[in-house]
Amino acid sequence: MADPHLHIVSFDIPWPADYGGVIDVYYKVKALHQLGVRVHLHCFEYGRAHAPQLEAVCESVHYYKRDTGKHQLFNSLPYVVVSRRSEELVEELCKGDHPILFEGLHSCFYLGDPRLVGRKRIVRTHNVEHDYYEALASAERGAFKRTYFLQEARKLRKFEPVLSEADHILAISPHDQRYFAAQFANVHHVPAFHPSAKVDPPEGLGDFCLYHGALSVPENDKAALFLVNEVFRGLPVPLVIAGRGASSELRSAVARANNVKLRENIPTDEITALVRAAQVNVLPTFQATGIKLKLLLCLFNGRHVVCNTPMVQDTGLESLCRVHDDPETMRLSIQACMAVPAGGAALEARVRVLEERFCNLGNARKIKALLED
Repeated sequence: MADPHLHIVSFDIPWPADYGGVIDVYYKVKALHQLGVRVHLHCFEYGRAHAPQLEAVCESVHYYKRDTGKHQLFNSLPYVVVSRRSEELVEELCKGDHPILFEGLHSCFYLGDPRLVGRKRIVRTHNVEHDYYEALASAERGAFKRTYFLQEARKLRKFEPVLSEADHILAISPHDQRYFAAQFANVHHVPAFHPSAKVDPPEGLGDFCLYHGALSVPENDKAALFLVNEVFRGLPVPLVIAGRGASSELRSAVARANNVKLRENIPTDEITALVRAAQVNVLPTFQATGIKLKLLLCLFNGRHVVCNTPMVQDTGLESLCRVHDDPETMRLSIQACMAVPAGGAALEARVRVLEERFCNLGNARKIKALLED
C-alpha cells in the first residue's frame, strides 16, 4: 500500500514546540512522518515566524494569516474560530481527496463546509474548550479579559456541535473521551504527543524545586502566586519559577521572598535542563482541563512531582505523583522529597505507565490506522 497523505490544519505554527498545544501538534507530525505518512501541514500565523524546520517532517507546509482584528469579537462564532478562516486554505484542501485532521475546535471553521463533504475528517480535541475558557475567566483579574473569556466560552459551547461532522474525534484525555463520547460517535483516546522518548530522571539529588509554565496565562500566574505566598513562604527550600510573561504581582511577590527566584524568557532546552536539575517539580493548577504537557515533561525527565488533584484528575497519572490539595501537606511532601533519590518501585511504575500509554509512535499508529480504514 502506498504511503497515505494527510492534511493537518493547525491553529498555530508548531515550531518551536514550546507550549502545550503546539508540542502535541509538532510531535504528532514527526511521529506520523516516521511511519511514512505524507503530511501536508496548514498553519495559521499570528506572531510566530515561518519555520523551515517543519519541511523536514512534512510533504508540504502552507501558511495563512490569522485575522485578529477586533471586529471579529462581534461575530456570533467564537473569536478563536472565526479568526482562523481562509478561502486560500479551503481551496488547498479541495485540491485532492486526502483525509483532513483539524487540530482543536479552534481550527474547525471549515469542518462542516459543503465543499469537504465526503472527505474523511478527523478532529483532535485538546480540551473541552468551553470548560477551559470558563476556567480562564475565573482566574482572570482584569474585567475586559474576564468578559472576553466568558463570552468565548458561551460561543464555543454553542459551536461545539459542529464536531458531529467529524468521522473521528481524537480526545487527549480519558475525561475528554467520556465527555465527547456522550454526544458524538467514533471518539478515541489518543494521548498527548510530547518530546520524550523514554523515562530518564537524573541520578543523585537536586537542591531546589521548580515550577514552570507560560506565566502570561492567568491559570499559571495564579498557580505561581499560590506557591510563593502559601506553599514556600518560610519553607527552607529554594523555588525557581521559570516562564514567559510574569505579571507585576508575581514579580513583586518573588521580590519579597528570600527563597524564590524568577527565570524569565529562557528557551525550551533550558526549561528542560531545569526540570532535570530540580529535586522536586511542583505543579499545582486550578484548572482540570485536558492534560498538561508540562506534567509529562516532568514525569519523563524529572525526579519527584508534587501536584494537586486538578493537575492529574482523570489522566491515569495520579499514582505517579504526590498529590496534595492544601498548602501544608504540600509543604510536608516537598520537604520529604528533598532527601530521597528518584528510583525504586516508583520509577518502575513510571516506566510501565508512561512508555506504554504515551509512546508517540504507538499513538501515531492509531491515527494511521484510521486513515487506512
